[in-house]
Amino acid sequence: MDKIQSDCPYPGCFFCVMKEANPSKRRASVLKFFRELPSQDDDGQVLPISGLWNTAMAHPNDPEFINLGIFECMAALIWKGLKNRRWLAHDQNIYIPYYAAHIIGSYTMNMEEFAERAVRAGVIPPLVELLRGRLTWVEQRVAVRALGHLATYPSTFPAVADHGEVLELAIQLASSSLEIVYSHFYQYVDRRLGYHCDLLTRGMGGVEMESRKAEEWASQLQCWSLQLINCFAFKPEFLHDICKADFLIKLPGMWGGLVNENSPAGVGLLRTICQSKVGRGHVANIPATIDALCNIARSSDDWQYMAVDCLIWLVQDASTCHKVIDKVAPTLIDLANISTLGDYKRLGDTIVTVLQECMQQSGNSRSTISTETKAEIDELLRSKQSLKLEKTMPKEDLHIKQAAALVVKLEGNSLFSSGNIEGAAEKYSEALALCPMKSKKERVVLYSNRAQCYLLLQQPLAARSDATRALCLHSPANRHAKSLWRRAQAYDMLGLAKESLLDAILFINECSQSNDPDLSLKQNKVPDYAERLVKKQMRAAWLFREAALKHGGVHCEGDASDAFGQEADDSEWETASESDAENDARGEADDETEWKNDGHQEDFCEKS
Repeated sequence: MDKIQSDCPYPGCFFCVMKEANPSKRRASVLKFFRELPSQDDDGQVLPISGLWNTAMAHPNDPEFINLGIFECMAALIWKGLKNRRWLAHDQNIYIPYYAAHIIGSYTMNMEEFAERAVRAGVIPPLVELLRGRLTWVEQRVAVRALGHLATYPSTFPAVADHGEVLELAIQLASSSLEIVYSHFYQYVDRRLGYHCDLLTRGMGGVEMESRKAEEWASQLQCWSLQLINCFAFKPEFLHDICKADFLIKLPGMWGGLVNENSPAGVGLLRTICQSKVGRGHVANIPATIDALCNIARSSDDWQYMAVDCLIWLVQDASTCHKVIDKVAPTLIDLANISTLGDYKRLGDTIVTVLQECMQQSGNSRSTISTETKAEIDELLRSKQSLKLEKTMPKEDLHIKQAAALVVKLEGNSLFSSGNIEGAAEKYSEALALCPMKSKKERVVLYSNRAQCYLLLQQPLAARSDATRALCLHSPANRHAKSLWRRAQAYDMLGLAKESLLDAILFINECSQSNDPDLSLKQNKVPDYAERLVKKQMRAAWLFREAALKHGGVHCEGDASDAFGQEADDSEWETASESDAENDARGEADDETEWKNDGHQEDFCEKS
């Protein structure tokens, strides 16, 4: 049977064509369909285009349509929408440029051969026009996605770069995308374009779902813009245009948010920039960017290792080390006991080596390191030397040091319980000086206890440092629940909402898996104090927050307070009165220990 009977009233219907059993006839019919579609003005054209959109997403590596002219067809349809507004407004044609650009992006995301075919088919000029904003932000989103894929491949990057405005447009879009989506869609429900709502929810949701999806798409628009810029950042000749001071300052704050956590976003681009000596020179001149990288390096961000890469490369470079060392060294020292992170298998050893080499370079050149920074690096190097000496130390001597540290720690616990927080912090410091370097679990407790003291003494920087050290010593790294909570509070006090939020969420996750009765979630209920902090930071780290403040703070799902912030009682980090049996925000001194004595594990202390 050469052809299947159909009741379809439309001659040449794409869906009927796809049912053709004879392969050669089907190919000829599809080829004819792609050639003729852009010149037709019939109703219902969006239906086959949406079908192609589904096919492209489901089978992006299938060459059938590539060989039959789909790229030429999609490019022509985008041009038609840009040049013929009457056609665009007719029937449901308004959807077609979006679908066409999305199809191009899907078919070019994996296969360089397909990308080359797309470039030869002339897809770049109409995509650039969409990137300019000739239609709306919805089309910009899929255009920057497609151009980002084309720019990924060595053979097609030059064709993208030949359009000199692409980089500038991508930088502008990365900087303004959240404000564009907020002011053009999110802010006013009654002004939302119908086809935007349909594309966002596929007709399956109301206002609330539209708003959630708009936040997700806005994040993608920004992250895909950054991905396109990242392709240019590998080429030194483009770094001058990328590394403008105002853009570098904004970059660390560009993140995928909780709705797009799989994108490295701004810190990913900074990592690419810092791989180049030219790029490092630009970044080293922006103190705010260095500070932000230090915050990310001391956080639970999935892309923490990328910030660490940037800091290490900046210190290793003799031309930038002297500019950044006083800011970067404290962060690297806090991380010096971490083992595995990202691609690093012995990160702590790498950090020690880098800082040691920096000290040697400082001694052999005119570059200066502050006295305070030198003292901190020297202390780190001494601690590593002590660890080596402990390997040859008699067990009896180690037991004496352990017991002495324990006695001092218990004195600190007693002072903490009596309200002498400053005295407790001093005792924990003494205990750390006595405690063997190899007793990692006990050092985790001591650092975490001292971090709690610093919180109560209103010293958030010191608390963040100690909590980070505890998290690096812990196995697995970044999973000590009490230290996560204490660092979340420290970041809250410092006004760093994103970092506080990530730590608080990870704290809740650790509580859900903990066997500690002070931490385990009772009846699967998140502690009130943790829930309040998460809600507070979700408002403060909301992707549209800056745009909402700039445009009047109108929040479509609530009153102005939803956009501007939180109630007064949420503005302070929690105190002992705000929890019951849980390990609350004021907390109690931790007494976990796992020291060995004559081959037996002994609990040297009781819960205070």
